[in-house]
Amino acid sequence: MARRRLLAGAAAGAVSLGAASAQAATPEAKELYADPETPGLPQVDMEITPGRTALVVTDPQIDFLSEDGVTWGVVGESVTEQGTVDNIERLFVAAKAAGMPVFISPHYYYPHDHKWAFEGTLEKTMHAIGMFDRPGPLSLDGFQGSGADWMPQYKPYIEDGETVICSPHKVYSPAQNDLNLQLRKRGIDKVILAGMSANLCTQAHLYELLELGFEVAVVRDATAGAKVPEGDGYLAAIINFRMVANGVWWTDDAVERITRGV
Repeated sequence: MARRRLLAGAAAGAVSLGAASAQAATPEAKELYADPETPGLPQVDMEITPGRTALVVTDPQIDFLSEDGVTWGVVGESVTEQGTVDNIERLFVAAKAAGMPVFISPHYYYPHDHKWAFEGTLEKTMHAIGMFDRPGPLSLDGFQGSGADWMPQYKPYIEDGETVICSPHKVYSPAQNDLNLQLRKRGIDKVILAGMSANLCTQAHLYELLELGFEVAVVRDATAGAKVPEGDGYLAAIINFRMVANGVWWTDDAVERITRGV
């Protein structure tokens, strides 16, 4: 049933463009999701403080970002519109060049997770389609190239021996993994947040980190969301980012700030 739902979402209008062709956010997308000309809320921002600021990327995995992933039928249009794949890579490149710490908060499901007694709508969907599945927490059998694996172009940055790969989050937020601990142990209290997906894990990470006392700037075109009959997940996220984040940046701005250290 969940698989049919995803296929129906794809038929409803998701484009069939590969992630490899993703570029910067399209002019049409920038216009569609443009900020209001006259904001009604106070405008705040976050400054980068070297040694206290890190890049955090949620779910930079094949199932979310590749045309081969199980969710491409519903997120592919948004990923392509925003240039999400390339923009995440640009953030990796800038952070590594600047010596900024990088943290990955991944999403994995093991066989025991499929035995939960109850699930929310998207939990049920993810479990039904085998999203982020691995055979177990102590095994990497079948990991390479699977939907749970990193996007291939990100591997040089994630697997360089310096990036902190946190334990997996299980629903949406980092409440059940060690991201907070790892950030605190490195003296980090400011986060540049990117990754997938906008109104789910990325937004949940934003809320949790804010509640834990971090400053958080979200990179708006280094994320994307599902477009389904229920609504546009990316639009929902952008509205909430504007209301609660300490900064909402474009990738160009984020890269410049990381490079200059401000």
